[in-house]
Amino acid sequence: MSPFDTRVPAVLLRIDRNPFHHGTLGAVRSLGRAGIDVHVVADSTGSPVRRSRFVHRMHPPPAPDASPADIALALRRVAARVSRPAVLIPMDDASAVAVDRMRDALAPRYLLPLSPAGLAERVADKAELAALCEAADIPHPPTLVPDTPAQATAAVRRLGLPVVAKWSRPWLLPTGTDLRSTAVLRSAQEANTLCRRAEEAGSRLLLQAFLPPAPDQDWFFHGYADRSGAVCGGGPGRKLRAWPRGAGLTAVGRWTPNPTVQVLAERLVSALGYRGIFDLDFRREHTTGAYHLLDFNPRPGAQFRLFADGSGLDVVRALHLDLTHRPLPPPAPLPGRTFVAENYAPLAALGSGTERAWHARDDLAPGAALWTLWSRHVGRRVLHRARRTPAAPAADARIVRQTARRDANPLSDDEKASSY
Repeated sequence: MSPFDTRVPAVLLRIDRNPFHHGTLGAVRSLGRAGIDVHVVADSTGSPVRRSRFVHRMHPPPAPDASPADIALALRRVAARVSRPAVLIPMDDASAVAVDRMRDALAPRYLLPLSPAGLAERVADKAELAALCEAADIPHPPTLVPDTPAQATAAVRRLGLPVVAKWSRPWLLPTGTDLRSTAVLRSAQEANTLCRRAEEAGSRLLLQAFLPPAPDQDWFFHGYADRSGAVCGGGPGRKLRAWPRGAGLTAVGRWTPNPTVQVLAERLVSALGYRGIFDLDFRREHTTGAYHLLDFNPRPGAQFRLFADGSGLDVVRALHLDLTHRPLPPPAPLPGRTFVAENYAPLAALGSGTERAWHARDDLAPGAALWTLWSRHVGRRVLHRARRTPAAPAADARIVRQTARRDANPLSDDEKASSY
């Protein structure tokens, strides 16, 4: 007998328009293999995800700039077609924030974890996260939030160069510009220039102390905080390879026991009273050995399937079991497991015992479709970028050079790790 209540479907919501979000495919497969009907509310144009045999039905997503009321309307339409209460899983930050705001309007059509109201938005906001870390005594890079270009210049002097620049709410960044969620700046003038674009970016600019590169520095923790606050369904992992190199998503990661990271993650979740799926990014400072929290994503991380344990439990399965009042199996960790996103590290995907983002023996179509769709997508993005990029003013030249390679990468900022 299945441990899951298969009468309760799952609805995956992704407002972001990136067609190559492998975390969505991971959630589709994980729940579909458990016998759960999986509905996907996302843009399926040119996406391998729609080819999965575990997708029960695709639904059109809200527009990228949709208001909370528009998103709620779209989800009510999906609920009418599903015709019974469903577990709702936001797959990007914009979706997580919107769902948190509309919790009352979505009940009882959708089942959701009971996290404190507004908390998803607070942890996703990078400026708010700095304050939350300070209150919970969680290491975090020294962070300043300038209100004016002059304050940005002063902040650079105080933090030292290079300095990391982040937009506090990256899900609000407009498409079609050179603005990126994270950049490493080499001069005060660059910070001054970015600060002048805060209105265009839709949120505050924050400046953080730069933690220099070192071996074994980038770590992540995925988990699910259940109704009691216990963390399950995940664990600590080490980023072995990133794309773009040194400042991007996890191309290759390994499940690696790390008691320090585990304790920090559980302590922060407990202090906040957070409930639901979360994905944390850490960077180890090599001089002190401290693990600094860089990001708190109130949703599944793209590589969450790395932590599928010996009983088959992962964060999305833990969520479904918990919200349908089914018991969770005892943890059965599998340290040493590796996850590879093949389109960024194709050779690494050849190893045995590897969880692949796209290729699966019981679901061949997405992997078969990946390479053709990916090649076309990359080609269109590179060509578009080459046609529209004007000559950069001297003050912006370094920022443009710094983001050029990322612009060739057809990913949204939500999928690019904002660690630096």
